[in-house]
Amino acid sequence: VTCARTAPGLGLPLGLRFPCRLACDTMTQKERVSYFYDADVGHAYYGPNHPMKPHRVCMAHHLIMGYGLHKKMELFRPRPAAPVELAQFHSEDYVEFLSKVTPDNQSEHVKQLQQFNLGSDCPVFDGLFEFCQSYTGGSLDGAVRLNHNLCDIAINWAGGLHHAKKTEASGFCYTNDLVLAIMELLKYHARVLYIDIDIHHGDGVEEAFYLTDRVMTVSFHKYGDMFFPGTGDIKDIGEKNGKYYSVNVPLKDGIDDSSFLRVFKPVMTKIMEVFQPGAVVLQCGADSLGGDRLGCFNLSLDGHAECVRFMKRYKVPLLVTGGGGYTKTSVARCWALETAVLLNQDISNVLPKTAYHEYFGPEYKLKVNLNNPQIENANATKYLNNVKQQVLEQLKCLEHAPSVQMHEVPPDHLIPELDDDLTNPDERMSQMDLDRHIQPDVRCYCSQHPDPSAVFLTRLVLEMQGEYEDGI
Repeated sequence: VTCARTAPGLGLPLGLRFPCRLACDTMTQKERVSYFYDADVGHAYYGPNHPMKPHRVCMAHHLIMGYGLHKKMELFRPRPAAPVELAQFHSEDYVEFLSKVTPDNQSEHVKQLQQFNLGSDCPVFDGLFEFCQSYTGGSLDGAVRLNHNLCDIAINWAGGLHHAKKTEASGFCYTNDLVLAIMELLKYHARVLYIDIDIHHGDGVEEAFYLTDRVMTVSFHKYGDMFFPGTGDIKDIGEKNGKYYSVNVPLKDGIDDSSFLRVFKPVMTKIMEVFQPGAVVLQCGADSLGGDRLGCFNLSLDGHAECVRFMKRYKVPLLVTGGGGYTKTSVARCWALETAVLLNQDISNVLPKTAYHEYFGPEYKLKVNLNNPQIENANATKYLNNVKQQVLEQLKCLEHAPSVQMHEVPPDHLIPELDDDLTNPDERMSQMDLDRHIQPDVRCYCSQHPDPSAVFLTRLVLEMQGEYEDGI
């Protein structure tokens, strides 16, 4: 496993920032897949009674390795995201607090714990900030490789924590790797599409881009009955420049494969036609599977994976992440299968023997029956047709593939420079320490702007807030 930041020559000429790649394009060469994994993510422990178990990523990784899928893609250890990178979206005081709070000192910061919504759902645990840096770094590194055409598909199963807000944690999520990765993709792509098939509404991502037309957010989720987070009504369509660019598909308990795909495929087909994104981010939360500890849908592994297969066919640069999923064995099976789908590989239904083999008994099969017969499908055909029709009517209001003016592009990852004066020459640096200070080759800025990153990010933030006009 190598570090994604060691790739040479990451600069692109100014004119290639927004490569034109339509949804109907076909690739003559085999798709290149970059896969990001950090074993330390599995050491994160929310607590004994907490449903979020990051160890599920390790279980999925072992299945992926057991099937030999790692031989078909490039493996990278993600570079931990620096605080300054996290602060491109999150507030600096929130990032600073995450970097300093520990289980030992949290009692001294009761006011800030409340301010930043840290508590039972989002507990403080040992290695919290390192955990955030790792899963966010994987999504950022994936976005950078996609931007520079170093891969066609990037996978970060540790990412996808879609509930985190600018100034607070939410729903087991602390930093929003998806928002940061999309911001990275926007440096090179005029339009980015975000798709969320987690059972919970992708509220953090939608909120971040609610006022801009450069990002379309599409969420297929359970809505109603006080289900977390309580947002995602079909009438929530965005505001100002972002009006009609937030798409919500509210679903009811017990939805199965045929019902889900009956809505998913026509909606996504129309979106790809009218929005024509330069890149797609697909959040594959596995809590929409049947039998999930916190979920109430009845998707099978094949049904969930069909969404991935469907979007892959468009041949648009694709960042795939994890998300929710609280039955560990189902999550591991799901993400292993979807890795195979992304690689165009058929894998055996007999699970390979791994260190976690006994977890998957008594079947020891990849595809098992996840259907919960106690949850009936409350999504009547009439209801689904009505939802689909409302969404398609919303999409008719869109400007076809909105254009974007060309601006200077900031460097990939705003990484603080290594201060030689503060470095002990007698102290040997670890490989990870060295990796994090590798700088990209960036050659595409106009001298009239001393800080192109500030120009771009100021515009993007103002645009997201609905305050940008040409000339500001």
